[in-house]
Amino acid sequence: MGTLLREFWLFLKQEKKWWMVPMLVVLGIVGALVLIAVIYPGAAPFIYPLM
Repeated sequence: MGTLLREFWLFLKQEKKWWMVPMLVVLGIVGALVLIAVIYPGAAPFIYPLM
């Protein structure tokens, strides 16, 4: 997993694709919120208004 992230980081630096970073961060946050809602169903009413 570490080599994949390192390789992706090098790709971003080399190809100057910095516009992808904010999209990936937001996608990761939304994915984490969905994962939390699935694992802890009691937290779902508090998470859904954030989306």
